[in-house]
Amino acid sequence: MIQYLRASGVSLIIDARPGTTPAVLHWGRDLGDLDEAALAAFADSVAASVPPSAIDEPLRLTLLPSFADGWSGRPAIEYSAPTGWARTGDVAEGAVEFGPLDATTDIELTPEGVLRVRHRLQNTSDVSVGLHAASVVLPVPARARELLDFSGLWAHERRPQRIRPGHGVWSRESRHGRPGHDDPYLVVAGTPGFGFESGEVWATHIAWSGDRVQWFERSSLGPTTLGGGELLAPGELTLAPGEQYTSPWVVGVWSETGLDGVSDRLHPWIRSWSTIDRPRPLMLNTWEAVYFEHSLEGLQPLIDAAARVGVERFVLDDGWFVGRNDDRTSLGDWFVDETKWPGGLSPLIEKVHAGGMEFGLWFEPEMVSPESELARTHPDWILSDVRASTWRHQHVLDLANPEVFDYIFGRLDALLGEYAIAYVKWDHNRDVLAPGAHAQTAALYRLIDAVRAAHPGVEIESCASGGARIDLGILPRTDRVWTSDTNDPLERQLIQRYSSLLVPPEYLGGHLGDARAHTTGRTSSLAFRLATAFFGSAGIEWDLTEATDAELDVITAWATAYRERRALLHSGRVVRADAADEATLVHGVVAPDRSAGLFASVLLAAPEAALPPAVRLPGLDPERTYRVSVLEFGAETPRIDNSQPTWFTEGVTLRGSVLGEVGLPPLLMAPENAVLLEAVAIDA
Repeated sequence: MIQYLRASGVSLIIDARPGTTPAVLHWGRDLGDLDEAALAAFADSVAASVPPSAIDEPLRLTLLPSFADGWSGRPAIEYSAPTGWARTGDVAEGAVEFGPLDATTDIELTPEGVLRVRHRLQNTSDVSVGLHAASVVLPVPARARELLDFSGLWAHERRPQRIRPGHGVWSRESRHGRPGHDDPYLVVAGTPGFGFESGEVWATHIAWSGDRVQWFERSSLGPTTLGGGELLAPGELTLAPGEQYTSPWVVGVWSETGLDGVSDRLHPWIRSWSTIDRPRPLMLNTWEAVYFEHSLEGLQPLIDAAARVGVERFVLDDGWFVGRNDDRTSLGDWFVDETKWPGGLSPLIEKVHAGGMEFGLWFEPEMVSPESELARTHPDWILSDVRASTWRHQHVLDLANPEVFDYIFGRLDALLGEYAIAYVKWDHNRDVLAPGAHAQTAALYRLIDAVRAAHPGVEIESCASGGARIDLGILPRTDRVWTSDTNDPLERQLIQRYSSLLVPPEYLGGHLGDARAHTTGRTSSLAFRLATAFFGSAGIEWDLTEATDAELDVITAWATAYRERRALLHSGRVVRADAADEATLVHGVVAPDRSAGLFASVLLAAPEAALPPAVRLPGLDPERTYRVSVLEFGAETPRIDNSQPTWFTEGVTLRGSVLGEVGLPPLLMAPENAVLLEAVAIDA
């Protein structure tokens, strides 16, 4: 039988006729209505010739390619022999024998055109079987010659890197026990020169929060593939007789409209199952405001300032629990510090509520400080040898140990039950650096699921020393992700630009920080910081008690504009103009009905020419007319011009086709600045 899955302009054809090994024949553009005869003719037509010095039959790239198929490229599972194929609704299931294992492959093409593939392996023998890999391998056309993936560092996540590989494997492995700051994130293969607005691309992502592997391979045998799955250490996973392993979903997206087309499929799909069910509150996080200096008297002025500017959620970060005065002690001792908080957290929460705000609290449940009562009492609860190197002066707790799991859940459950906590910032500040990432990640999922089940009204933010754990395994369990530990707007512009390829902006936390960035020491204008933090799940991480009255007025105007426009910001289509000059960026969000759009014109550095390229506003309806005006909050954007374009001072009314294709004359800003534009259809 030939399976033909179609959705939203995408089609997938799998040849699973009797006597053949199931193989993907096509993944990409919808090929239209094909009946059984047409599908059979297509399947017959793609049989390859037999080249010299090769197996004596046409090579077929199967769903589980191995030596048995004549495949000498990177295998998914070492041996495979098909025994059957069935389909239920929109999910195709393939049953395959793999030595002592039975393998079932689930394939789903969602209504948004997102492909999901995973394997389920069951040990049907009477002996234990070690599992080394259960990856997904997908074919892409030979024209997908250029590759994009990502690397990065702490506070510098999602750095794009492009190559054009020859024959062989380009492999990216994460051994952090979390995806890591250098996470490849998306591996994108496309036609040479693809960009945000153009080009045909195929992208894959591993929906797993532990060790992972992703690769791109051009085989000298002919096929080109994208592959990936969980990265299992030798001996890490053994299946007892009858036991089953389910691999993480590998998420695949095809787009004929460049990288923005990838987001056009992923964002609506994620929103179809998102846990977010209300507007994203404007928050204030206390970390860069007070660090470990906690007291009711000290925080009262900050609470008042937050309420004045319109903050809706006040989050108390690290430093509230017993003995925690720096980052070298007390993790694991999850009891309120009676020295700092003699009446517990209730007096603080009452003050926060009196200011009209929700209360949130920081935790790092997976870690323990060597200098803690927990580590002294239970050194056996630490995942690695207690003599091993610490990372940020902490060890990792073994969440797969039932005693550890019960203790951590018990403390979270008790605190969330005792106090009116609406929000948990769940941090993870080190690599695991120990075997057992599979068990640790699976236990993490169980722990978060248990907390959410016990406290369904509490929202959870995933933080991992910034953006080191942002993936489609953690996202269904959380309501926000901390995109990066840096609030420097210059760094944030590119981090947010590429993080939003996968994750919709309503998940991506971005904060207005101090003029002098904590992570880089760079000083930025208030206008640039406001414009950068406006897009996403907005917040503030700045000691507002040190702001002037004029600055507080500006922040109040910004907060009001955010609340008025977040329905558009968090439901619309994310667009990014391809830049003729890498010093310039244009990005925005356009309403689903294209009645309005919000855009940022950004200058990262000195442009190549005295007059930078025009500011194009992509994504608007070319047949409609829009009134474009500057969205200002009272903070001046530093400029170097002798005269200003009229659209900046007076606004302009133009057709969407003109705004998208020709654009507006640029505002001559000083480098490291941005201006916000709002486009509203005049017939809206």
